[in-house]
Amino acid sequence: MWYRVFGSSQTEPAPAALAEHLHAHGLAVEPHFRGDDLGWTEGELRLPGGAVVQLSRYLTKEDDLRDDLNAHAAELETVEGNPHATPLMERVIQTQQLITLRSAADGATDAVTERMLDEALRFLATATGGVYQIDGRGWYSSTGERLLQEP
Repeated sequence: MWYRVFGSSQTEPAPAALAEHLHAHGLAVEPHFRGDDLGWTEGELRLPGGAVVQLSRYLTKEDDLRDDLNAHAAELETVEGNPHATPLMERVIQTQQLITLRSAADGATDAVTERMLDEALRFLATATGGVYQIDGRGWYSSTGERLLQEP
């Protein structure tokens, strides 16, 4: 399952601040990030017990994201009867950075990993002025409010 943060700012979310946020919520993650002169590009959040969440950060000015963003926007354009669909579509089109998260485990994740993913998504969406999307679940505000449910 894919988790995506559509950030409206170019501000790089600090890996140390993300880890600090997760620690404050009782999640003892061990962060491992790597990057280049534009900031971090890949990372892992490792939980005790071996669960790992992989993160990737893409910048719209540097990476070829337009086709992916257009596909998400086109999907949102087909939604009828939801007042959040058009503003979400506009936010996707204006995305400055896309952060993806994915559990390294095959199949379903456990409750602790799910809680860590939820907290990481909220932190990253807030840090980038964005919204997030979870495959098969929907679109959410940075506070975790579901704006649109996916079928």
